[in-house]
Amino acid sequence: MPNRTRGEVRRSQLITTYGVGAIIAVGDESFMVAGIDRWPATHPNLHEPRLERKLGVAGFVIPPASEGGQDVPVVRFPATVWCPSCRKIDRHRFFTSPDDNRCRECDAILIPSRFIVACANGHIDDFPYFEWVHRGRRGVGDASHRLVIETEGSTASLRSIQLRCSCGQSGTMEHAFQKTAMQGITRCKGRRPWLTQDDPVACGEIPRTLQRGASNVWFSITHSAISIPPWSEGAHKLLNKHWPVLQHVPEGALQATLAGMGITVGTPYSVEDLVLAIRQRREGTQDTEPWSDERLRRQEYDALVRGKREVSKDQDFVCEPTASPLRTVSRWFCQVMLVKRLREIRVLESFSRISPPTLAPGVQFPPIYDARPNWLPGIEVVGEGVFLQLEAERLRSWEAEEDVVRRVSNIDRNYRRRFARLNLPPDRVITPRLVLIHSLAHALINEWSLDSGYPAASLRERLYVSHDMAGLLIYTASSDSAGSLGGVIAQAQPQRLDTSVRGAILRAAWCSSDPVCIESDAVGVDALNLAACHACSLLPEVSCEERNVLLDRGLLVGTSETLRLGYFSELLEGPQ
Repeated sequence: MPNRTRGEVRRSQLITTYGVGAIIAVGDESFMVAGIDRWPATHPNLHEPRLERKLGVAGFVIPPASEGGQDVPVVRFPATVWCPSCRKIDRHRFFTSPDDNRCRECDAILIPSRFIVACANGHIDDFPYFEWVHRGRRGVGDASHRLVIETEGSTASLRSIQLRCSCGQSGTMEHAFQKTAMQGITRCKGRRPWLTQDDPVACGEIPRTLQRGASNVWFSITHSAISIPPWSEGAHKLLNKHWPVLQHVPEGALQATLAGMGITVGTPYSVEDLVLAIRQRREGTQDTEPWSDERLRRQEYDALVRGKREVSKDQDFVCEPTASPLRTVSRWFCQVMLVKRLREIRVLESFSRISPPTLAPGVQFPPIYDARPNWLPGIEVVGEGVFLQLEAERLRSWEAEEDVVRRVSNIDRNYRRRFARLNLPPDRVITPRLVLIHSLAHALINEWSLDSGYPAASLRERLYVSHDMAGLLIYTASSDSAGSLGGVIAQAQPQRLDTSVRGAILRAAWCSSDPVCIESDAVGVDALNLAACHACSLLPEVSCEERNVLLDRGLLVGTSETLRLGYFSELLEGPQ
């Protein structure tokens, strides 16, 4: 595209909402964010050692800001547009120059095509209007095949959208959204407009028709990590911007190099402090154990359990125990930690189309670059949170109950069926512990959003669940005004914690959709929820790690048939 600014989005949106391969509506035009190897960036400016090793990169790049004179490049997509005056529909280049958006015949503003096609492998293309109208039939008359689009206006149905060709063929958009609508009309051509080259591997999938602005056109595949000691300490932060050079300095020359660079001038750190930090970081890079999500979570969990008191203002991680909780809370939680300061790095690795990545096991996700650079786009956000660790003995006793195991087995069975459809083994077992902790996180977020001053969309969950982990972190990590204001950690103060936990459980005990909701045995995507709906348990998409599945408030409060099923059912019996 010509070198001029087309529009603006927030940096965080280039990771989560409008990343590479996503479509952005800008005024009357529509564009797609181009691959990262075309971005105005050459070296990483953001670091998180654990996440770097997991993703195999040297660092991350914060998306450029317009005020710095550097913009993220975009390409026009869809390329098909139509003129609302003369009704002609064709490629943009046949209407006007690349830098203009007006019909050269009638000077009307051109409108991007409402319809596109995409496949589950991430390819995307303009809707094949010509093939759709002719559907294999040979045209007659005018060989130019001038297409026009008209709407009857009587209804909003697809049947009222009429397509006419100058050769005499015509049709409507009815049935265009059926899964097999493109069968016999076109196959996926492997188009990747965000890159400079289309996929060299033949796709062969039957593409699906989508609305240009539909939410299933682009789902981000992101990774995140919370900075924990020692990486969250000030000495390591000081090394980040110099790491590309320092990582290659021989051990014997470290002190002289650091002294010559003057990095420690004006800081509370000595050259010896930085040498120790460099050694720690190098030891980490020599670690050959795979850096899985489970390993990252285990390290974070251990850091949250241990805590870290504030000793300097340079810390990115401050985690301290709350004062002794009141009697009610201590029966269910063995530890409550106030995370007064945390730093989270969120990184975009890829994306999916049509289905969210968690609902598309086995799919090969598309790259966000032509030639792999040594970095990925990422953002740094800061915030606060509360970490709750469930009481181990009580939890083990509850999750061994026959009624509990039987109820959760329904979700696990449906989860396995999702993978079986693709002839793949499931990536995990859905346990009572996971569903309980996930449902509790949703209940607390809904409760705290009413009392903490944060909207629910500014609160996030982070689940720590395995055979020996049983905790959850509810936190706010935002790059805007809803950042670290103290409202979340205030909910965990002793005088408020009992009240907020009890309020969350009482609120979860009733839903405006009951008794239908509490008696449901299969709801949600792929039937992966039980008692959970928009009126009681579901959260904004940005708040939930599991995309609002694997939920059941029946495990929190019990059901009308089995009250003992609820882990917190005793809280419903009155003051404890």
